[in-house]
Amino acid sequence: MTAHSLSRVNTDAHDESRPAAARRATRGRAASEPAAGAQSTSRRELVEREIMEQATILFAEKGFAGTTLQDIAKATGLTRPALYHYVANKDDLLARLVTEIAEQPAQILRKINERADLDPAQRLREMAMSIALHQLAAPDRFRLLLRSEAELPDTLANTYRNSKRRVLKEFIAVIDDGIRAGQFYPADSRTAAFGIIGMLNWIAFWHHPGQDDGPAAAAQLADMAMRTVVDPAADTNGQGGPRRILERLRQNLDSLEQTLGAI
Repeated sequence: MTAHSLSRVNTDAHDESRPAAARRATRGRAASEPAAGAQSTSRRELVEREIMEQATILFAEKGFAGTTLQDIAKATGLTRPALYHYVANKDDLLARLVTEIAEQPAQILRKINERADLDPAQRLREMAMSIALHQLAAPDRFRLLLRSEAELPDTLANTYRNSKRRVLKEFIAVIDDGIRAGQFYPADSRTAAFGIIGMLNWIAFWHHPGQDDGPAAAAQLADMAMRTVVDPAADTNGQGGPRRILERLRQNLDSLEQTLGAI
């Protein structure tokens, strides 16, 4: 018999020699350990979420520099030493907030832009809808980023700027696709993208949490974003793109000539 087997037998024998009630108690504790661990994890997640929410509110109201860890601990109902069990410092909190808000939109937009089952107009609507819903889900955090952008440490500032560039890139790409397909006006795609993004971002400032019209407002904004670039005279299937672009250019030139002739 191996040493491991001998140890196992001795352990089992010792267990059986104890009173039945003691054996049941020990086994009961062992069975409850996974559940207790899950409860502990769940509680930690709840506390961390509350810390993040209170930190967001305070950063948005007082600014990052004007908020202390003591302010966050007080708002959360924790002591400052207890707060350190969940966050290392104020920079750590801000880093989590920036990462969660900044990284997700560009990833979502890229996935939508890669869908082959949607035409440019449909993709643009889906993208606009996703940004609007993203703002509705965490308006305080978005306002925080805008108001604290100048105070962000260099690494976080770079993360946020890169995310904004990626969002802009995805909108420009879908607008260019729509222009090539003849669905959209042959406008400057960068300017159009900035206009749409600006309109969608402001939902975080005028829509208040708790209002039940959030999804409807997001859908309305998505429709408005699409209508700003869709050419109503274009083919419904987006066919004849180059021909339609030339027609629009000729119309614009004719209009310009008439304007110059009237001067």
